[in-house]
Amino acid sequence: MVGKEGIGSRIFDLVNTCMMLLLCVVMLYPFLNVIAISLSSSEHILRGDITIFPKGFNINGYSYIFKDPFLYSGYLHSIIYAAGSTFCMLAFTSLMAYPLTINDFVAKKFFAIFLVITMFFSGGMIPSYLLMRSLNLLDTYWVMIIPGCISAFNVLLFRSFYQSIPTDLRESAVIDGANDVQILFRIFLPLSKPLLATFALFGIVGSWNGWFEALVYLNDESKYPLQLILRKYLFTLSFEAGSGSAAMQAMLSQMKMDPKNIQMAIVVIVMFPIMLIYPFLQKYFVKGVMIGAVKG
Repeated sequence: MVGKEGIGSRIFDLVNTCMMLLLCVVMLYPFLNVIAISLSSSEHILRGDITIFPKGFNINGYSYIFKDPFLYSGYLHSIIYAAGSTFCMLAFTSLMAYPLTINDFVAKKFFAIFLVITMFFSGGMIPSYLLMRSLNLLDTYWVMIIPGCISAFNVLLFRSFYQSIPTDLRESAVIDGANDVQILFRIFLPLSKPLLATFALFGIVGSWNGWFEALVYLNDESKYPLQLILRKYLFTLSFEAGSGSAAMQAMLSQMKMDPKNIQMAIVVIVMFPIMLIYPFLQKYFVKGVMIGAVKG
């Protein structure tokens, strides 16, 4: 019996390892291919023989992009939008979720039902745009930060995590004279580091990758996030190169590069910060994503 269980366990480990290796290859290949294309010569790119290693080393795509002044402003604005929206999301979600864990909170049931309703119904894009315009938020930094402060789904997950914290801690703090603000910031939040780190990662990635809100709400190009700069290179550059623009063809010929050099280079530049942040939050990630998975 023990031998059969041992063989079955080894087979499971082997199959599981093979599946994980296959998954790693599937995920890593596009990433390495993008880097390789960004660093390859135009001749090899046109022949389509780039895999995961660059051929004919060429960094002219990066040189071209780093001359664009909007790249630096896009980086700055993306950092501002990601940091601001993530901080506000964590702060307001915590402030709204905490009262829902207090049994004697009078409006607890009302707010819980109100949150659930918003998960099924929304105004849509046009009413949202009209609301931002009536609040004079269009073409401001706040329009990229405020709308994402509260998510009903996030509030319910925060509440679920807070409910797992022993109520004795709150009761003893109340006996010692602490108010609810002190209890939240001195007891609940310090015990919620996995929760905060996980949702901070989700918030940063979501804001960093977001482009549609900026396209709708922002008219001033000097306030564009990095994703709209990426969109400009991916679509506009392909159109100009494909339409036979004389200026574009002359520039590409002079710098000895293909449009894909520029496009893949901007993709690498855009995804680099997220790759840099993830290792610092990874230790909290596994524990954080299990929030709400076990009830007891």
